[in-house]
Amino acid sequence: MSQLPEQPSPQPSPRPSARTSPPSPRPPETRAERLVGRPAERPVPTSADVARLAGVSRATVSYVLNNTSAVRISEPTRRKVREAAEELAYIPHAAARSLRAGHTRIVLLPTAHVPIGPLHSRFLNELQWALRRLDYTVVQYGSLGLDGDEAARAWAELRPVAVVSLGEIALTPHGVEILKRSGAKAVITLGPRRVEGAHALVMDQREIGNCAVDHLLERGRRRIGVVMPEEPGLELFSEPRLAGARAAAASSTGARVEPVPLSYTEESAGALAARWGGLDLDAVYAYNDEYAMLLMRALQDAGVDIPGDVAVLGADNLLLGKLLRPRLSTVRIDLVTGQRLAALVDRVVRDPGGEPERHDLMGALAVRRESS
Repeated sequence: MSQLPEQPSPQPSPRPSARTSPPSPRPPETRAERLVGRPAERPVPTSADVARLAGVSRATVSYVLNNTSAVRISEPTRRKVREAAEELAYIPHAAARSLRAGHTRIVLLPTAHVPIGPLHSRFLNELQWALRRLDYTVVQYGSLGLDGDEAARAWAELRPVAVVSLGEIALTPHGVEILKRSGAKAVITLGPRRVEGAHALVMDQREIGNCAVDHLLERGRRRIGVVMPEEPGLELFSEPRLAGARAAAASSTGARVEPVPLSYTEESAGALAARWGGLDLDAVYAYNDEYAMLLMRALQDAGVDIPGDVAVLGADNLLLGKLLRPRLSTVRIDLVTGQRLAALVDRVVRDPGGEPERHDLMGALAVRRESS
């Protein structure tokens, strides 16, 4: 009996897979992609790409994107260049622009090493917004661990057109010269003292202590404590305020001022309140509103009557002080506006050859409420 030939067993149909599936249709190219390629394959867009896409010269692109006012360019052309730059995601190269101009548009602000209150925060925010509207780039520089000429050399590496030092770095005349030789047209210091070669915005902290103690003396207080924060760095402000307080007390017969150390903690305030009776003080100027509120609550918890036993005064005129019971008396500090400082920066950058100027940056006024 003859054998039938073996039939091959049926093979399963191949499953469709991602490998065998037809590729998805590629989305149509945009105008920018036709010009310079797709994102995965194209290089960083240049001003030449913007010029080709907008149908203008590279010089026109430069004039428009650098806001050059010396050359008249129609608004439709400006709009066309900006739209092309946006479509290509073109960002001007800051270093290249600086080389062409001979300087940057950077205004360098060293960051604060110490806690700053809401008043100074608002002032600095206002300054940065005003500088930005004048087409400057504000760079905050972390300068912790730097001082004097070392800080000046570090700042100079960025080639800022201006430096506004908040006074925590002890700039020297040599440091100012380092910055100017690196291209800084304006060096401005904020603080209690002036540095040769720099424009000075003087924040005389003595005026605050003087104003506070004058107010307490007018209220009939003669034994006045002045809170000295124990947090590092705040001595830049607290020591001149103590000097101003002592100067005010020296003009009044029988008045005395006693420094009172205090850390910004509940434990420190509680310990101070517990020994308050032995200090023989009938008033306290508590450095600022935050320390005043901390101490006032600790004194009240210890059974001290405010203002019957002790008058309490802060500084900065914070809203929260009005919500306490008793409402907190304070010293209102009137700072020069950030817009005015930004205008000074711009003026000095445009005309750097003038003599360094000195401007008083703030005034102080006592605001009497229930706590004094």
